[in-house]
Amino acid sequence: MAVTDLVLLDIKEINPDQHKIVTGHSNKTILACARYLSDIGKPVWIRHVLVPGLTDRDDDLKNLGEFVKTLTNVKRFEVLPYHTMGEFKWRELGRPYPLAGVKPPTRDRVENAKKLMHTESYSDYMDRIKEK
Repeated sequence: MAVTDLVLLDIKEINPDQHKIVTGHSNKTILACARYLSDIGKPVWIRHVLVPGLTDRDDDLKNLGEFVKTLTNVKRFEVLPYHTMGEFKWRELGRPYPLAGVKPPTRDRVENAKKLMHTESYSDYMDRIKEK
């Protein structure tokens, strides 16, 4: 960590039960990592992929926003809308695509997620870059 300037940290889901459904694993390690990075003051960008039906539940989005507020090192908080651009890779490998039939979120759902998680509170980093 000593030579790392910035960590991009993806938090797939704050709800432990839903995280297990989405990833097959617990979210304890990733949340502990987020807390550790905050404790040592290592700058992070938090990223959340918004997948309709999986990671877009309003209560979970609110809870993720509340968790991120407890961290003191967040420089940016992004909502990354799910897309299907990588689906062809699964076909080429002859493997079933786990998110087959899932459509990208609408603009309204993306804006809803940003609002519920208060992502605009973390925009100062990008504002400083634009000023240069």
